Amino acid sequence: MPPIPADEYPLHQAPYSLAYAASSDRNFYDRCYLNAHDRTGEVFLITGLGQYPNIGVTDAFACVRRGDKQFTVRMSDALGEDRMNQQVGPYKLEILDPLKELRITCDADEYGVGLDLHWRGSFPAVDESPHLMRAGAKVMLDAQRFAQVGTWEGSIRVDGETFDVTPDKWVGTRDRSWGIRPVGEPEPAGRAAAEPAANGGFWWCYVPLRFEDFSLVFIAQESADGHRTLNDALRVWPAESGRGVETLGYPKYDINYRSGTRIPESATITAYEPDGTPLVVEIECLGHVALSAGCGYGPDPQWTHGVWRGRDWIEGAVYDLNDPANLIATQYGMLDHVGRATVNGQEGFGLFEHACAGRHTPSGFPDGGTMAP
Repeated sequence: MPPIPADEYPLHQAPYSLAYAASSDRNFYDRCYLNAHDRTGEVFLITGLGQYPNIGVTDAFACVRRGDKQFTVRMSDALGEDRMNQQVGPYKLEILDPLKELRITCDADEYGVGLDLHWRGSFPAVDESPHLMRAGAKVMLDAQRFAQVGTWEGSIRVDGETFDVTPDKWVGTRDRSWGIRPVGEPEPAGRAAAEPAANGGFWWCYVPLRFEDFSLVFIAQESADGHRTLNDALRVWPAESGRGVETLGYPKYDINYRSGTRIPESATITAYEPDGTPLVVEIECLGHVALSAGCGYGPDPQWTHGVWRGRDWIEGAVYDLNDPANLIATQYGMLDHVGRATVNGQEGFGLFEHACAGRHTPSGFPDGGTMAP
């Protein structure tokens, strides 16, 4: 393969063209995630685009929850040589000003969703701690990510209805990640299928929040026993303030679930100021999007990121979240809620992302079948 345009820039991390990943792991990925909402939870957009260079695939999706339905369009294609071109079919992501401004367009109205949106970061993007997870000796996740909160302007079109998006009301969060995670067609299970882990579990909470004067970013990942394998608690101030990112200790998470489910309704996060003073964040969960219903995040039986569907592939899907079958199928996967937060009398909005699958003893779930009382 000849050099690509990106090779003109001093960005190389290995003795290869930037057309190639430095890792030969088939699960190498490079992707972005963004959400937008009007602070009510009545209309909630989640969208993203990914590239998977070692399996030669790129894909994107846009999902809008309106009422009790999720309208999703997803696209996939062969990954081209120009990695700077973040376009898949009618979906395009443009970097207008790195780490500050983006534009997303998606002309797929015939599949239920159309977008023309301009993102502006409200506070500096912040690095998260490296994400590492193993299944036995095998690395399942080894990734780096940065997060940012901001505002949106433009329009969202869903099911024939257009919503005007103005920055005084519409806010959101985004992240950019790269590294190793399961993508594409499933690998052979091998020994793990014959000797599955006994009564295991996975617990995850990711909460980026935007307030008027600062942003907060919380991340926690725990094993079935409650051992925390990832912990971030950060406060980010405006760039012009001259204040650095502050670490807010080792937070405690108290989550209230809807009875008979594992769907969160509210939460209290108790973090700690640098001087040790408790910082209590109360969160109300508004409307949610089930990432395993059409967005490509596992377990999604219809489509997952990186799966080869052929060139120029596109399809739309509608999910009724009141359907009992969808409720059962999605509550163990990742649920992204619009989060309304209060801290020290200030109100903010952002994302409350949560998953609790299998056993999680600290939450009172002794096995995968137990639900909230």
